[in-house]
Amino acid sequence: MRWYKYLSPFVVFVLAYFAFTMKGWLTFLPAIYGFVFIPLLELWMRPDEKNFSAAEEEIAKKDTKYDLILYAIVPLQYFFLFLFLISFSQPEIGTLEIVGRIVSMGLLCGVFGINVAHELGHRVNAFEQFLAKSLLLTSQYIHFFIEHNKGHHKHVGTPEDPSSARLNESIFQFYPRTLVFSYLSAWKIANKEMQKKRLPALHFKNEMLQAQMIQLVFITLVFYFGGLQILLYYLGAAFVGILLLECVNYIEHYGLSRKKTESGNYERAMPIHSWNSNHPIGRLMLFELSRHSDHHYLASRKYQILRHYETAPQMPTGYPGMMVLAHFPPLWFRIMRKQINKYVGEEN
Repeated sequence: MRWYKYLSPFVVFVLAYFAFTMKGWLTFLPAIYGFVFIPLLELWMRPDEKNFSAAEEEIAKKDTKYDLILYAIVPLQYFFLFLFLISFSQPEIGTLEIVGRIVSMGLLCGVFGINVAHELGHRVNAFEQFLAKSLLLTSQYIHFFIEHNKGHHKHVGTPEDPSSARLNESIFQFYPRTLVFSYLSAWKIANKEMQKKRLPALHFKNEMLQAQMIQLVFITLVFYFGGLQILLYYLGAAFVGILLLECVNYIEHYGLSRKKTESGNYERAMPIHSWNSNHPIGRLMLFELSRHSDHHYLASRKYQILRHYETAPQMPTGYPGMMVLAHFPPLWFRIMRKQINKYVGEEN
């Protein structure tokens, strides 16, 4: 029944239903759950470092129930996006409700639209990759599929990676840098693939061009059926989801770097190059994303069998709490300097 625990993130969908149908502070329920309740709870919960045995791992790897949970998120994400869009037709919707619902939908875009897409996007199955792009579409962030798989995993922990936060770089400095250069990197990767195929960059087979056209069609449909105001609400929610994703990127590799070898190449990405958290609630909410060291060590490993490594640097609390902390740079720098000195040393 170990697969059953991964149904717990669906609580966010339940809370989003209340956010889109109720008024007042209730419209912030998903955000309160994700960034107040869970961080406070994890301050008192001990990390769980236990790994599967070899036999248990093999069973979990082949258990399709773990995959079906991810597949179910796709129709649910679109249903709740539709519910979000039509919720503004309710009478007497004020500024509080508008902001609360945008933030709540943004949380769905980040936790499910991008995070689950990240997991499915690493699969080699064409169907699962289609589901990944479908989820990314809800956040207007399909280029993440290209840049993350073919750029970030190659350049993580190096100056060439726009998604790796530098030491002493605040999240407010990181946001504009990663948003701009990750997008440009995706174009660069897609255009190089066109060159390899001896095709022009502006060809219909260009993956980035396809992504822009699909997103433009989606935005046009929202505008056609909902009007400009609803479109702006949707784009606001998508942007919140994007910022949540980039916030996770910030905390995952902050201040960690790979060194160059004598050959001039960078050393292989090892467990020490990603920040981990074994705090159980955050792990479940993000489908084991916080066991990030193993993910970079072997990107093909499914979420349910990601391992804890003794050499992996550990965060003092779960990812949700660290995401909140990142937005208070003086406190973040103070805490993370201690963690870096503890796990990596001053030379990093």
